[in-house]
Amino acid sequence: MHGEYKVHGGKLVVVDLDVVGEVIRNVQVAGDFFLEPPEALDDICAAIEGLPANASEGNIVAAIESGLRSGAALIGFNAQAIAIAVLRALGVASVWRDYPWQIVHEPAVSPALHLALDDVLAREVAAGRRPPTLRIWEWDTTAIILGCFQSLRNEVDMDEVARQKIDVVRRTTGGGAMLVEPGSTVTYSLYAPADLVRDMDFAQSYAFLDYWVLKALNAMGIEATYKPLNDITSPLGKIGGAAQKRFAGGVVLHHVTMAYDMDADKMVKVLRIGREKLSDKGTKSANKRVDPLRSQTGLPRDEIVRRLKETFVSLNGGVEGQITPEEYAAAQTLASEKFSTEAWLRHIP
Repeated sequence: MHGEYKVHGGKLVVVDLDVVGEVIRNVQVAGDFFLEPPEALDDICAAIEGLPANASEGNIVAAIESGLRSGAALIGFNAQAIAIAVLRALGVASVWRDYPWQIVHEPAVSPALHLALDDVLAREVAAGRRPPTLRIWEWDTTAIILGCFQSLRNEVDMDEVARQKIDVVRRTTGGGAMLVEPGSTVTYSLYAPADLVRDMDFAQSYAFLDYWVLKALNAMGIEATYKPLNDITSPLGKIGGAAQKRFAGGVVLHHVTMAYDMDADKMVKVLRIGREKLSDKGTKSANKRVDPLRSQTGLPRDEIVRRLKETFVSLNGGVEGQITPEEYAAAQTLASEKFSTEAWLRHIP
């Protein structure tokens, strides 16, 4: 059995093994990583040898870490990367190409309808009526998207919002408020099988599900990296942020908004971004937090989106798809009954 795992920003780990009587045997760990002393590779293989074939990622990590000799240095990889490669060899951990991905990129709709589509499409994937999907959003108006658990009055200057005629909606995922404008942001959602991030905690799954977009940004010349818990950043500043929700039926909603050409002055007028929130960002003013994709690539937004989709397909597979009339109808009903209502928006005043 053969499994591979590439650490983002790190090295490739390859594991070959047999299963004999429900026990892992004949373990070989290889890759382009660095390891000191070299003899520590024997420790790693010996730690995995004899484990039950149904061992969890946590069990495998614990065995490797306890079996390593004192002072061993794993460079470009870690025990978790080895464990994921083991699970893939065992056929337990899924890989992206195990699934028939669909890529959806349709015309702009309202912010409330976007949020409703996230809910509807995630549930359709969970029900097996839709394949796992990557959806690129297009915004039809300027809006503030509030995190599920944020206070409206603490985060948004509603007087300024009214003067500028900006929509305010609340999503079902956590995280912070964001200002979006047509043509100035790149937003996408993944509706992914939970098995794809099986045995990963939330922090690990954020990094895993953002891997393909980091690869795309790197190819465009951006030194993009993942910053726990949910930021995509570069040496020049924050690019975007992610949020997640797990649905019954085994589906993960993972959506990301990245700034292309953000109006930072408008952002600080409509969002109450305080000093405490900025204190761990290394900045003194809010309008320095977001570094747009445009300034780092010099590319038109449409070209960036095209390259993102191209990278996703090259890494993970996928075909073009569309949202069905039935899905749109269900989302329009949900937008009207929930995401457009004052009750939902103000459930945390």
